[in-house]
Amino acid sequence: MAGDTVRLTMAQALVRYLCNQYTTIDGERVPLFAGVFAIFGHGNVTCLSEALEPVQDRLPTWRGQNEQSMALAAIGYAKARRRRQIMIATSSIGPGALNMVTAAGTAHANRLPILILAGDTFTNRLPDPVLQQVEHFGDPTITVNDAFKAVSRYWDRITHPAQLMASMPQAIATMLDPGDCGPAFIALPQDTQEMAFDYPEEFFEEKVWTIPRPRPDRDRVAEAAALLRTAKKPLIISGGGVRYSGAEAAVAAFAAERGIPVVETIAGKGTLTHDDPVHCGPVGVVGSTSANALAAEADVVLAIGTRLQDFTTGSWTAFARGAAFISINAARWDATKHRAVAVVGDALETLRELDAALGAWKVDGAHLERAQALFRDWDELLDEHQAQSNAPVPSYAQVVGAVNRAAGEGDTLIAAAGGIPGEVAKGWRVKQPNTFDLEFGFSCMGYEIAGGWGNAMATQGASTPIVMVGDGGYLMMNSDIYSSVLTGHKMIVVVCDNGGFAIINRLQEFKGTPGFNNLFKDCRTASAVDPPLVDFAKHAEAMGAHARHCESPADLEAALEWAKGTDRTTVLTIATEAYTWTPGDAAWDLGVPEVSEREAVRAARADQDEIRAKQRVGV
Repeated sequence: MAGDTVRLTMAQALVRYLCNQYTTIDGERVPLFAGVFAIFGHGNVTCLSEALEPVQDRLPTWRGQNEQSMALAAIGYAKARRRRQIMIATSSIGPGALNMVTAAGTAHANRLPILILAGDTFTNRLPDPVLQQVEHFGDPTITVNDAFKAVSRYWDRITHPAQLMASMPQAIATMLDPGDCGPAFIALPQDTQEMAFDYPEEFFEEKVWTIPRPRPDRDRVAEAAALLRTAKKPLIISGGGVRYSGAEAAVAAFAAERGIPVVETIAGKGTLTHDDPVHCGPVGVVGSTSANALAAEADVVLAIGTRLQDFTTGSWTAFARGAAFISINAARWDATKHRAVAVVGDALETLRELDAALGAWKVDGAHLERAQALFRDWDELLDEHQAQSNAPVPSYAQVVGAVNRAAGEGDTLIAAAGGIPGEVAKGWRVKQPNTFDLEFGFSCMGYEIAGGWGNAMATQGASTPIVMVGDGGYLMMNSDIYSSVLTGHKMIVVVCDNGGFAIINRLQEFKGTPGFNNLFKDCRTASAVDPPLVDFAKHAEAMGAHARHCESPADLEAALEWAKGTDRTTVLTIATEAYTWTPGDAAWDLGVPEVSEREAVRAARADQDEIRAKQRVGV
């Protein structure tokens, strides 16, 4: 009845509100918030956990081992659910909260939703300074949670229980807005969490949220169509926004009908299957020779759902200076880049309207035929690099090929920063759309295993995520192997052991500095002997996983078949060569010293100046 109230603490009201938010996926009503990743401490254990404990059947709570990794797992979940469901991550105050800043940055850069609830200090300041409080002498209102302002789409601190009623709908609307999607952060002061307030019953009514599909401006569509009709060598760049819009089939059909080749960004890889007739490979710094050749000669580029990061554009050297851009994006910021015709709107709806505006126009069939020939050449190059050899230690490409062959059609490949991203972006042949998750928008080392846990939770056993991680990434963050064993969410983890941070060593040496502090053999060590080797298989077994060390790509393929039949997370390890990489790269703008005593650095600087001379002028 209107006017009725219920007396609850702020924490109890927050949890009740979250439990009553729903969305629809493929016609089925499901909870908008699928669960909570939590590490409890002072700041969230006495009030928030008290509210979460009774609703475990509606809002399950999962125990993480590290605040950063559990928030990264929430990101992996959101990716797998294509931003249609959201996970929550909660921590205590101080270091527990700050551990999640990196994950918030990852979600922000990748336009992904996560609700972060962090404990905070007392608003009344009576017990100050409390445990883990950082005091700012000139501004006592600042706490460590203010650090999240730089990496949140929505930020609030609840200093009175009534503020929930204004704040939470705005936080959710932000996370579900395709043009503004990203992390929402809510700081929960300890004394505010405990306060009771008479909330109106209406606040807790069930609500079904839908993700909006903004339509584009007609004039911009007409302008885009007019420009595209002038093209002789057009190119489509498919970004992550295509996947989140559900526009994969529409992009494939549009490209096939119009005769336009499609290349993919890192986030967009998996929009099309590898063998789709219009698919021509990944573009940019970790791109294919085929896609980069097409980019260099394109006269009109139709960029769909991409923020045009430097790894896509080769630091804006991958395209001719005279190339014109049409950018379809739900975010105005992303659409309005490099003098593009900015068509702001949902990818699926905008593409439909652009298709209608083009009428019967299509490109000369020779353009797509040439693109397909270039892609066949690229495929042959991949075959050459992925073929088994008699080398004592396999290359990344050979390992990627072995894992790819053994993967099932529905199995998702998950990777992140290090040497693996370039190799899987180039060499992973996608068998089914939306089965590729490479976190390279923020290049967050440590995402791999945590993201695999989140993916396994999202897919609920329908497929098995396959995580590929280097030894450096494994050592940085591996505790969610135990999390996945603890919670029963199986994944297969392939650890490529190449003796340290091999890809950054490659870059270091390429720019003129001898190997230094990247590979273990080049680090300051306790003795002159070789650094100790980590037995990753034994380490994984100690966390409850099954594990096996593999001696060759053929051995790895056999082990992957065994791993598919195990009853829990399984870790496979293999030594990998640190100096051999698949070609196909575009240029990348980096800071290289203007002056140096090293001839190799001076040569690298000269090369860098040549790269900058090729860059397109614009913002």
